[in-house]
Amino acid sequence: MSDQLDLYGTAGGLDGGMKPASPLPSPDELEVLKQAIPGNVHFGTSTWNYPGWAGLIYSRVWPEAGATAKMLAEYARFPLFTTVGIDSSFYGPPNPKSLENWARVLPPGFECVSKVWDRITVHTFAGKREPTELAGQRNPDFLNPNIFLAEVYEPYRRWFEGHTGPFVFEFQTIAGWGPRAADEFAERLDTFFSLLPREAKYAVEVRNEEFLTPGYFAVLREHNVAHVFNSWTRMPPIGAQMDLEGSLTADFVVARALLRPGRLYEDAVKLFKPYDRVKDPFPDLRRDLARLARMSGELRLPAWLIVNNRAEGSAPHTITGVAKMLAGVG
Repeated sequence: MSDQLDLYGTAGGLDGGMKPASPLPSPDELEVLKQAIPGNVHFGTSTWNYPGWAGLIYSRVWPEAGATAKMLAEYARFPLFTTVGIDSSFYGPPNPKSLENWARVLPPGFECVSKVWDRITVHTFAGKREPTELAGQRNPDFLNPNIFLAEVYEPYRRWFEGHTGPFVFEFQTIAGWGPRAADEFAERLDTFFSLLPREAKYAVEVRNEEFLTPGYFAVLREHNVAHVFNSWTRMPPIGAQMDLEGSLTADFVVARALLRPGRLYEDAVKLFKPYDRVKDPFPDLRRDLARLARMSGELRLPAWLIVNNRAEGSAPHTITGVAKMLAGVG
């Protein structure tokens, strides 16, 4: 690797003269765009393990073998990234060594948005990652506060202090609860969050549109838990969620721009990989994210806005586009 300055003014350099398929603005231009983002608003992507970002974010092609600390250190130098989503924690809590390694390379104040282990958020087993004979059975650990505290909260408190942002409880589509489904879900959340420490930040992401009721928002507000404004296959657009009365439920904001409504995740992976360029522009999503950023800035609410590659094809380009809108040049 060359000793010249790399993409963002750090020692390294781009291996092999590699050029990205669709370049981002220059480092100087990115610094100007960064100034247009309110200081309390943090943009980042859903994880950082994307070899296809070589030449965009990374000065080399990283192996697709795990989200390493070295890769994260380079990610955190990109001017527009001041947070990142830790998505692997959905499949199991990060081990202490990983948390230690990540904390070591992150700059002060760089707080991450971590998905909570799905052992706590899956209501009924699908039989995909668990034994097939469990398919269709209720998860006995659904919203179990003791498991969350022991397996998630305590390791983060011990090994990732200073870098722990909101914990996102992602509830994939829940079916079969009957006519009281929305009320029952809100009641379960009320009981669960009443047993958690108040000093942490929690956020709830639902995939059932019918759960977006006044009762749901009231429960979140009671516990200072953020509703995650999410763009997903079977959810209303982020802007439509913002327009629901009472949807701003906490003294901080969380959003996750994941998919264009109506598009399946598997289809987006096939369409967009290796995530080095925008392939399907989604102007409405960018406008919603810019609106959310402006609102958070005006209300002085800390905000963590996470963008996925599957929204348009390349999360770095999407975030850059939103920054241009905030700067009045896009």
